[in-house]
Formats: sequence, structure tokens, C-alpha cells
Amino acid sequence: MGIEFKVTKPIYDKSLAIEDWQDPKWQLRFSLKKKEDFARYFRLSKQEEEAFDKGSQFNVQTTPYYASLAKDHPEDPIRKIFMPNALELEDQFQRMLDPLDENNNRPSQRIIHRYPDRCLFLVTDYCNVYCRYCTRKHFTGKEQVFPKKDEYQSGLDYIRNTPKIREVILSGGDPLSLSDNRLEQVLKDLREIPHIEIIRIGSRIPVVNPFRITEELAKVLKKYKPVYLMTHFNHPREITRESAEALERIVDHGTPVFNQMVLLNGVNNHPAIIQALSRRLLYLRVKPYYMFQCDPSEGSDYLRTSIEDSLEIQKHLWGKVSGLMMPNYSIDIPGGGGKTSMVPNHQINHEGNTRTFKGFDGKIRQYISPSKQNIKKPMDVESYQQEWDLLNS
Repeated sequence: MGIEFKVTKPIYDKSLAIEDWQDPKWQLRFSLKKKEDFARYFRLSKQEEEAFDKGSQFNVQTTPYYASLAKDHPEDPIRKIFMPNALELEDQFQRMLDPLDENNNRPSQRIIHRYPDRCLFLVTDYCNVYCRYCTRKHFTGKEQVFPKKDEYQSGLDYIRNTPKIREVILSGGDPLSLSDNRLEQVLKDLREIPHIEIIRIGSRIPVVNPFRITEELAKVLKKYKPVYLMTHFNHPREITRESAEALERIVDHGTPVFNQMVLLNGVNNHPAIIQALSRRLLYLRVKPYYMFQCDPSEGSDYLRTSIEDSLEIQKHLWGKVSGLMMPNYSIDIPGGGGKTSMVPNHQINHEGNTRTFKGFDGKIRQYISPSKQNIKKPMDVESYQQEWDLLNS
């Protein structure tokens, strides 16, 4: 039978035509933005009302579709992702406007180049839903849907003049909020640069407005292959019949899909939830890729869980789910240090060449390494040394 996915129902009155509900432009036109929009469908808590009354420091917007996934309870996990909260205004532990130090890695207004062989191309600052934990609050939500002509050209010129860049990640904002024509323009321009091999697109659209994932869009992505879609599902309830169909439409057209989730306090920080999310994604041919520690962006303290809590979750998953289902737990080091992977430490002793481990099942076993003098360099390494030198230049 496989996994059954729930069909969402409109949160608006029953007279609404299903054709309107399934129109991605209708979803944007009737987005919830103001206090009265949310109060129409949710009993706002004191902290939520206070956030609206005092003025949130970050944009507030959600599609009716995504709002319909939330329950009328202030601790509902989906609701916590899109609903502003007065806790955003409090400073407790760590508060950074630009936690990944992206502004110091911007050789061009729309380019972030931190890793040698890949860069981000910020093709929009607009999102269908503004998540309360967003790491790019210094850029996102300024309502400039597409870059100015000179900013766009400057970005392309930088990529064209930097041959060690092999991979471009379209980001923002949400690149899939662009029209098909705009998106195709970007993909076409990048494909005309000889050294660009891989294009990635990071998007929450399959989660928050899956009706945008049309047959036409899937064909555009296929046309400029290899393109990889990086989705951002955080909770199993976000995977509905509509989002499942959107994902399968993309995969059926040959575009690989990976998921990057964020561990969020009171939202998904439990192994049962991570397992359920990963299982459903993998069933839809989406690889659970990253499980990120939440970045300390402004106003996100109440949504951040501890590293100890996250490691405990990963330890409980280790060995109980297949490697295909297991996302890499990683922290983006604040201040621009890049990603660092965190894994459970199963090693309990190390003497000479011998390391002793205790596995997830409690069994203790040893691994004995060859001696250093036995290690040989591959004979054909020189064939690939030039590529490696370019990355290290």
C-alpha cells in the first residue's frame, strides 16, 4: 500500500472553488500578512498578539495553503514556523543579523562565494512564506523579486570570470517564486558559462505552495540539466498529497531532489519525527540530505534547540534507519566558518593502530588500521592534480 498522504482542505469558506485554491497566484494574492488575517482563522496567543502589536522585526507572510496545515494551538509545530511571536524580540543567548558572515563573502551584490568550487546566486529576495528562523534576514524580504539589471549582470560576470566555480546554487529568497520565463533566463545564462557543471535550486515552494510545481516548470528544470532541487521540509505534516505530487512531478522529469531540514525547538526535535519525515521523503525519491542546527539569526533563540539535544536525536537514529534515510547533522559555524558535521562518537578507546568502538547495538568491537608505511599514493593522482590545485588557488 505504501504511505498515505493527507489532502489539505481550504481554510477559507466552503464556497471557494477548488480551482482557485489550487492556483499558486491565488495563494499569493490571499496570503496572510496582518494580524486580522491570522485572527480570522487562529485564536492568537498573548505572545502572538504582542508580536503583531509591537511590530515584528522580520516580514510576516504565509500562504493560505501552508496555514491550513497548522492547528489552532500556539505550540503547533507548523504554526511556530510561520507565526510571529513576542519571543523574537528577546535577547537570551546569541543574536546575529548575519550569522554566516555572508556579507563579507559577497564579491558582487548578488553573489555569496564562501566555498572554492561553488557560490550562491541570490536571484530574488522574495519568499511565499517567511519562516521565523530565517538565517538570511539581512537580505530576504525586501520585496525586490528579481535583481536590478546591473546587479544581475555583475553576478553573471563574476561567475564567468571565476573558473574554479563549478557549481551555482540559486537562492534568495526563493528562486521558484520567479516566473518560468525569469527562471529559464537565469538557467540559460548560467548554462552558457563553460565551466559551470552543476546548478542547484534551494526552495520551500514544494512545502508552502506546491501548486507552483507545474508540468511546465518541471520541463524547464529538465531542459537545463543537471539541475538539483534542494527542498526544505521540516516536519512530516508538511508532506501532503499536494506536495507529494509536486515532488514526484519534479523527480519524474529527471531532476534529483534532496531535502535540507532545520532542527527546531518544539517543532521537530525528536527522533520519531525525524524518522517519519525521512521515511516519507525517501518514499517519494527525495534524499534526506542535511539536518542543520538552527543558526543564531535575530529573534530565533526560542526556536533553537541545543547541540546536545540534536546529538542525542542523531544517536537514537543511528543504526535504526538506513543510510539513505539518515540526514547529515551539521552546524554552520557562526561567523562564516563553514559547515561542520557532527556525528555520535562511538569510539571508546584508541591505542596505536587499534581503535575500539561500541556500536548502536551495544556490542564492542575493534578496527585495526594498516601501519603508516603501508599507505601508498595512487599512481594516477597527477591526472587530477590540476583540478585540485585550481580549487586551492
